[in-house]
Amino acid sequence: MKLGSGLLRPRWLAALGALVVAGGLLVALYGRDAARAAGAAQTRAAPAGSRAREAVLTVTAAELRPVEVARSITINGSLFAWQEVIIAPEVGGYRVAEVRVDVGDHVKRGQTLVELSTALLDAEVATKRATLAQRDAQLVNDAAALERGDSLKGMNLISQADYDKLKSAALSSRAGVESARADLQSSTLRLKFTNVTAPDDGVITSRTVTVGQIAQAGGEMLRLLRNGRIEWRGEVPEARLGELKPGDRVTLTTADGTVFNGVIRVVAPTIQAGNRTGLVYVDLPPDDRLRPGMFARGEIEVARAMGYTVPLQSVVSADGYSYVFVLKADNTVERRRIETGGVRDSEIEVTSGIEAGDMIVGKGAGFLKDGDLVNVSSEAAGS
Repeated sequence: MKLGSGLLRPRWLAALGALVVAGGLLVALYGRDAARAAGAAQTRAAPAGSRAREAVLTVTAAELRPVEVARSITINGSLFAWQEVIIAPEVGGYRVAEVRVDVGDHVKRGQTLVELSTALLDAEVATKRATLAQRDAQLVNDAAALERGDSLKGMNLISQADYDKLKSAALSSRAGVESARADLQSSTLRLKFTNVTAPDDGVITSRTVTVGQIAQAGGEMLRLLRNGRIEWRGEVPEARLGELKPGDRVTLTTADGTVFNGVIRVVAPTIQAGNRTGLVYVDLPPDDRLRPGMFARGEIEVARAMGYTVPLQSVVSADGYSYVFVLKADNTVERRRIETGGVRDSEIEVTSGIEAGDMIVGKGAGFLKDGDLVNVSSEAAGS
């Protein structure tokens, strides 16, 4: 037994060693396969992760289609009084007794605006009236004398010389009456002119007269915006003046954003040599918000044609040029330089650089650069 046990021990140890070596090989092979599988999984996942990082933004896009576009001219100008009347007295040398109006008052034709003192003229009229009465009396006397002379002449009881004197006196008295009557009419008219009245309906825009001052004939007292009528005068480049005509409609926008509509009344027949522009005169409806001197920008539609428009948010400015981003089939964007036209509401006309069918990026265009990969919102894609 001892001898047999000694012979079996080496074999048992050899078998155990073989098992250990086999186990180690299995573990090594399994670990290598697991590492390869993990590496392959990472390799497959890497492109997807890379693509997710390149989609820098979610944007909206819309297909470009031709639309009817209004061709218009945009010009600057100011508001002016259609006619501003200078109101002045027709007589001078009399004290201003009362001023009945102030700036901003609406007046009617014939309404008394300023009253001058009438004391001196009242006395003058009374004197002229008395003179006329005196001349009338003299005429009556001379006429009666001539009538008697006619009777005496028929009986040859008066010389021709004396008769001629009577006749001359009568004619002179008649002329004196006419002269006195004309003087009275003149003084009466001057008295009437002490009431300075409105020549037409309108609004008082200026006042320089004060109570107590001595009025001067023809000296400005007030200014009147005739009929409350205001017009806009726009400066049009000479190259485009020929496109405009009376009757064209104009949309005006004032500095505070208020919009008014008007109609061209006159296109100036001359060009201003200083700035090479011509004036258009635009009639405006009565409105208390319009005041002479205000600035306004005018837009005049001259034609309509088919063209392309894009949202204002699609246009990006850089280096002094305008660009849009066009969405390509692989969801990357291409930056294209464009030429723009007029702006209407939230759209701007594009005259060159894009074509019908292009997908134009809208929201988010300002954050992109050429070649960026983007996601397109489902809402925009569906539209």
